[in-house]
Amino acid sequence: MEEGHGGREKGWEGGGVWRGRLRDKRQGVPGLPVARRAMLGGMEERYSKAETLALRRKHIGPSCKVFFAKDPLKIVRAQGQYMFDETGEKYLDCINNVAHVGHSHPYVTKAATKQMELLNTNSRFLHDNLVQYAQRLTATLPEKLSVCYFVNSGSEANDLALRLARQYRGHHDVITLENAYHGHVTSLIDISPYKFNQLGKDSKKEFVHVAPSPDIYRGRYREDHPDPATAYAEEVKKIIEETQKNGRKIAAFIAESMQSCGGQVIPPVGYFQKVAEYVRAAGGVFIADEVQVGFGRVGKHFWAFQLQGEDFVPDIVTMGKPIGNGHPMSCVVTTREIAEKFGASGLEYFNTFGGNPVSCAIGLAVLEVIEKEDLQGNATRVGSYLLELLVEQKKKHPLVGDIRGVGLFVGVDLVKDQQKRTPATAEALHLIYKLKEQKILLSADGPYRNILKFKPPMCFTMEDAKHVVEIIDVLLTEIEEATGMKTGNDVSTNTRCKIKANEGSPQLESANESTSHLNGAACRQENGFYPEKHSVPSKTIRT
Repeated sequence: MEEGHGGREKGWEGGGVWRGRLRDKRQGVPGLPVARRAMLGGMEERYSKAETLALRRKHIGPSCKVFFAKDPLKIVRAQGQYMFDETGEKYLDCINNVAHVGHSHPYVTKAATKQMELLNTNSRFLHDNLVQYAQRLTATLPEKLSVCYFVNSGSEANDLALRLARQYRGHHDVITLENAYHGHVTSLIDISPYKFNQLGKDSKKEFVHVAPSPDIYRGRYREDHPDPATAYAEEVKKIIEETQKNGRKIAAFIAESMQSCGGQVIPPVGYFQKVAEYVRAAGGVFIADEVQVGFGRVGKHFWAFQLQGEDFVPDIVTMGKPIGNGHPMSCVVTTREIAEKFGASGLEYFNTFGGNPVSCAIGLAVLEVIEKEDLQGNATRVGSYLLELLVEQKKKHPLVGDIRGVGLFVGVDLVKDQQKRTPATAEALHLIYKLKEQKILLSADGPYRNILKFKPPMCFTMEDAKHVVEIIDVLLTEIEEATGMKTGNDVSTNTRCKIKANEGSPQLESANESTSHLNGAACRQENGFYPEKHSVPSKTIRT
């Protein structure tokens, strides 16, 4: 990859490792790291942090929250798996599944810029980018999933998926999972217990039916059950039978292929196959929501639903977040049969921005980077290493109840009592804030906000994994010592001293503050642009 956007030289090599430097042409300082440019004013900061915050409070809706409300981050630049604040401090991001191939990837930004200079218009005109991208995207899916509808966000994709499902047989009801989240528009809040439960006990609509989450750690059927996949699927079957008795008809079962907001839940193999059998027999379709977990994040497969086995193929797949590496785009892919039934309604489907030439150029570039840099392989290698490190922490720390994950999608379930599996909500939130002090961004989610979520950019490295787990090790030890929990830990003196450099304890926000969807981040590099070793800053940050 040649020089492109922002004066980048050379290119990204396998695993997202950047082998060049950035030239700051405005400053005239060759090789100046981005982190230093802020200090020299090269980032063109318009307002101070205080001014930005004041303007946000004045002009942005109060329901639009910031993270770390007492001291929110102001991020002005990001690269790879690192993001930088207005002072030049860099933060290692462990949770960004939007900047999928790494922030500001030169190949993606160059593709966007090149196409934008030529043409951007709607899909009513013929354009090669649209059909080429559809061809490339569907090639990653089972053969029968061959028809695309391009839209602009995961919420748009899931909303359209519901329309397709309801038009297919004229049915209306939807089965969803406990703690599910599928989007922010009204139709999706209706089918997202993660959201509608916040509105009160009477908030569930009559046409919505909630099945138990197939969680074998906290759910109804756990790891000691002889066949949890069948047991959980039978719960869906019971819902269908009860619904039919009441004269209602199932249009769709929708589930994330692995629940993210629901607590990094990985369904037992065989569950989707059985659910699909019951749903299709009732005249419904199976919608696999890959918005959070698709595009190779699980490593061994391109799509997370493929973890269930080759004998499972959804009827509709929705995708979003990572598809455009931060560019607003998404897609619904379905079968020819379902698409034709949708078209038979006589109602044209048109989306002003969906499938425009720029979006398709970006989508193609993302697919090419995933392949050329072997990011699926990186997810497998680094993800396996991260899991190994975390499993060791489980052996040492009574706070760690469960480690679960595939590829670069990993959850750490924190508990106060390993036998009772009591969620350690306050401890998880405290840990997130302490990690922020160490310039590491992680989040806690799940129904009890006690699950540490790892879903970093796919260029995340083994060194990143080791660094983060070392810090978590120290912080868990400190929490356990402070609360009198017995620990089998022997943290290295060097690591402990680095942490101790941050004296003082953070003033934590209320446990109700959501830290579940940090959207931003950046890629640790091993030469020039980023230093070879992580350093733990000594400055205390009040959160």
